[in-house]
Amino acid sequence: MIRSQFPFLNHKINGHTPIYFDNAATAQKPRSVIDRVREFYESSNANVHRGVHSLSAKASTMYEETRVQVAQFIQAPHTNRELENVIFTSGTTASVNLLAQTLGETFSVGDEIILSVTEHHSNLIPWQMLAKRKGLKLKFVPILTDGSLDYAVYEQLFTDRTKLVAITMMSNVLGIVNDSKFIVEIAHRFGALIFLDAAQFIAHQEVDVEKLDCDFLAFSAHKIYGPTGVGVLYGKTDLLKKLQPTLGGGSMISSVTLEDFTVAPVPARFEAGTPNIAGVIGFGAALDFIKDVGYETFEKTEADLTKYALSEMAKIPELTIYGIHPKKTSVIAFNMEGVHPHDLTQFLDQFGIAARSGHHCAQPLMGILKQNATCRISFAIYNTLEEVDLFIEALLKCKLYFGV
Repeated sequence: MIRSQFPFLNHKINGHTPIYFDNAATAQKPRSVIDRVREFYESSNANVHRGVHSLSAKASTMYEETRVQVAQFIQAPHTNRELENVIFTSGTTASVNLLAQTLGETFSVGDEIILSVTEHHSNLIPWQMLAKRKGLKLKFVPILTDGSLDYAVYEQLFTDRTKLVAITMMSNVLGIVNDSKFIVEIAHRFGALIFLDAAQFIAHQEVDVEKLDCDFLAFSAHKIYGPTGVGVLYGKTDLLKKLQPTLGGGSMISSVTLEDFTVAPVPARFEAGTPNIAGVIGFGAALDFIKDVGYETFEKTEADLTKYALSEMAKIPELTIYGIHPKKTSVIAFNMEGVHPHDLTQFLDQFGIAARSGHHCAQPLMGILKQNATCRISFAIYNTLEEVDLFIEALLKCKLYFGV
């Protein structure tokens, strides 16, 4: 049984079995991931790519095996040697910043980048910083009343100065899955590069970067049952080879003199310093877990949870749900009339229900929704319909408590 693989669920929150509905922020970890990290520190701990002794060689092999796993996971071109298109970072935020600081150096004053109004701050602020530094223009795809992107406007935003499209595959607030294939096709039709933020999407549906034909893609391990502090930046090899590193130090060089240096091949040129070795190796166990369960199971379980939760929440007239669309999955943002989102989330916590309140690192979208904050629940493979029932019961108790 899947739930039995998550030791977190054996603990109590305020005297209750935890109902963890904050998976869009980070997922709980299966025992296999926890054990893999512990075992590495107990029996294999050494720095990678730096030593010829047996322990370092073992750690390096385990580390690079995970890189191959990642390439297989996102169906990127790969071999068991000289894998060049998967870069390890500390998370999606670091991946986007790395891309902005490297690819951004190839842009000129007046060049344009297209984003959407639904972006997480991590796929907005790095481009704002770049635009200020380089004199670029940012354009934004708006949303329709149902929360989906306005694809007609998207096509109209392109000019001969459009260099990049950087858009999320799934909103972390609205839970709506974007038509990434179409987004990529239009970008390439106009000669622009395309970056996809898969941080939310990849926990719920399969990613195939070759079918998508995206130029760059990023995601984090911790949202797909892996350790925190590990991220991935995928890029087409020919594009990555044209970019120069932003961090200098160990591992990213081929040779050094007192006067100069030459950079290492990709991906090493972008991985200066000692990486999160245990985290990367633990990530490999998370990828094994997802493979064993199968994306079909993830999609069905989460689709059933989302459909049921939406239907039950619709029976409470004081609730407003944001983003109702057929492609909505796993993430539900809502508010209760007369109750501040923070108060509602704290009320739910009394019953062991972990939800989230705030702007969810999407303040521009909150402005469009005309809300300072919303509550948000988000599902994972270990959640159940019974947990949704308990959540609905808690909402009804909240109504009574606040007299709404």
